[in-house]
Amino acid sequence: MSEYALEVENLVKVYKPHAKAPIRAVDGMSFGVRRGQIFGLLGPNGAGKTTILKVLTTLLPHTEGRAAVMGFDVARQPLEVRKRISVVVQESAVELFLSGRDNLLTFARFHGLGGAEAHRRAGTVMERFNLTEDADRKVMDLSGGFRRRVQVAKMFMVDTPVLFLDEFSTGMDPILKRAVMGYLREEAARGRTIVLTTQVLSEAEELCDDILIMNKGRQVARGDLHTLKLLSQDVYEVTMTFEALPASIETELEKLEPLRMKVSQNTVELALKSEEAQVLGLVSELAKKGRVLKVEVSGPTLEDIFVELMENTNGASAAASGKE
Repeated sequence: MSEYALEVENLVKVYKPHAKAPIRAVDGMSFGVRRGQIFGLLGPNGAGKTTILKVLTTLLPHTEGRAAVMGFDVARQPLEVRKRISVVVQESAVELFLSGRDNLLTFARFHGLGGAEAHRRAGTVMERFNLTEDADRKVMDLSGGFRRRVQVAKMFMVDTPVLFLDEFSTGMDPILKRAVMGYLREEAARGRTIVLTTQVLSEAEELCDDILIMNKGRQVARGDLHTLKLLSQDVYEVTMTFEALPASIETELEKLEPLRMKVSQNTVELALKSEEAQVLGLVSELAKKGRVLKVEVSGPTLEDIFVELMENTNGASAAASGKE
């Protein structure tokens, strides 16, 4: 038995729209995901993330290469793949004419689970996802956020070994999102493999054991969070809270050309690309402008790494095509 839940080798997907040039959405991707990992597939809009998920979940045929889930080839053994996966896609895939409760029970029956056990699990899942109060109302009569919660809740009705989540937290409030992230960690600890895409990079930073960043159908970087942070050296996060925000501090900070800046009430947050000594010197100078209540200096976040990698790859692509 392979140690990998997912195996992708030289995967290519080419779309051929009518009367337009072919689009190479996935361009020779190769990667493996070990069993029991939470794997993040990240990239900007149009990077090819959703296309890869659709190939792996047998929703879309690939053009070249090979992909397998739990040892089963997605093209030659699609039914065996579908028996072993649960999927949350960006579109809200719920049965609108059924109640929230019946959505869960029907999904369980599709996976061979019925009777008292299905009802027991449905009760537990509805409570976890704050669905109990409206459980017997038709989903079509409820909000988009409720529909999304039902869709994600389905994944906890069954024990498929692989779970695919495409923007799972859409429409969730912060408290529920935090709870669901905890549930996902529990599932991974039980041996379930979880593949997620998200535009909320803090989610990936907290959840993922392994991250692949892609752009324009190709891999840009791969590794755990520590490995990725080594790719973005000399980027520092600075947070300073003042008793009273010094006058014109925003104008002065903008002159430093920060990668990112946010001023909220009396707190300044900066992401700077500079040497450590210069960053510490800056903090010292800022501290002279007012009474400081709190200072934090840390390495780059996943967002900093992501932005820098995208700028580098987009710049390289433009230069190669003669645009720069």
